Amino acid sequence: MNANLVSAVFDSQAEAERAVAELRRSGVSDDAISIVARHDGDGATDDGSGAGSKEFIGKVAAGAGIGTILGIAALAIPGVGPLAAAGAIASSVVPGIAVTGAALGGAAGGLEKVMTDHGVSDDDARYYGDRLHQGGVFVSVNTGSAGIASEQAAEILHRAGGHSATRPRVAAAV
Repeated sequence: MNANLVSAVFDSQAEAERAVAELRRSGVSDDAISIVARHDGDGATDDGSGAGSKEFIGKVAAGAGIGTILGIAALAIPGVGPLAAAGAIASSVVPGIAVTGAALGGAAGGLEKVMTDHGVSDDDARYYGDRLHQGGVFVSVNTGSAGIASEQAAEILHRAGGHSATRPRVAAAV
């Protein structure tokens, strides 16, 4: 577990967008934010390019006011389905490669391994995996490089509707 990593899962794209936008207003840079979302619908491709997932995660990033949030990786994880990852978590999935839509046949160890390698606790990784499978959106902040205190980042995520294994969901602010 990474003490500098603060994370949450959101039940909707709109909640995730709101959280990322507030993080940015608080001075968090794009390179300190990571996003993972499942993609099953419009824009899906069968050619392995990850274009549909890139479009979906791009909408989350753009909706939050992020023009280019680092690289985007398309992931095909058995038992979970097509996912898209953006930010540092995408870079960690494909080490040593500039991630710009690299399609993966399967991430070794599955989604929980991707999450724990990113610095998420085992309990939260299981929780997030379940929620992503149900259509949730994962957002994390590396507060070590974000210029924001961990407590402040956690409060922003939680206030926007984010939740984790240890911090249950509350009603999102309107």
